Amino acid sequence: MEKFNFIKTEINGVYIIEPTAYGDERGYFMETYNECEFKKAGLDYTFVQDNQSSSRRGVLRGLHFQKKYPQAKLVRALKGEVYDVAVDLRKNSETYGKWVGVFLSEENKRQFMIPRGFAHGFVVVSDTAEFAYKCDEFYHPEDEGGIMWNDPEICVKWPAVGEIILSEKDKKHSLLKDSKIVFEV
Repeated sequence: MEKFNFIKTEINGVYIIEPTAYGDERGYFMETYNECEFKKAGLDYTFVQDNQSSSRRGVLRGLHFQKKYPQAKLVRALKGEVYDVAVDLRKNSETYGKWVGVFLSEENKRQFMIPRGFAHGFVVVSDTAEFAYKCDEFYHPEDEGGIMWNDPEICVKWPAVGEIILSEKDKKHSLLKDSKIVFEV
């Protein structure tokens, strides 16, 4: 039995990853990352930082990126459920400005592999959620960038969650057409 099911999305390089969970009356066990398995699937990343957040229903974090130090991210929900989105910002990509989204939850155990050159964000759809992700580049606070979560040009179809709760920083992001961000990856 394979340890992971790597599902290609409509955007090149973005994958939904389904780990195989082995369960019995005690609970379950699964690998969430295996360097060899990921490399066999063409996902050759060296992760250098793990992050985790806790949020309540309606919290939307994003759409974030780093300008000079772009990050690839392997993301998942540990508790609860989120809707996770990646927006392609790669200069010569056929899907520049397009997005793909996936529901990640503790039940479905899915993960989302987002390569460098993307804006990333998620909204919490359950009462609360714990969210974790691996990055292949360190976080540089002075290098933060973002795109407005409801940019009409990108037109992400966020699920209905009631009131959207944003940080002050996320309320100030520009539209994609005004951001002038294009990644050369």
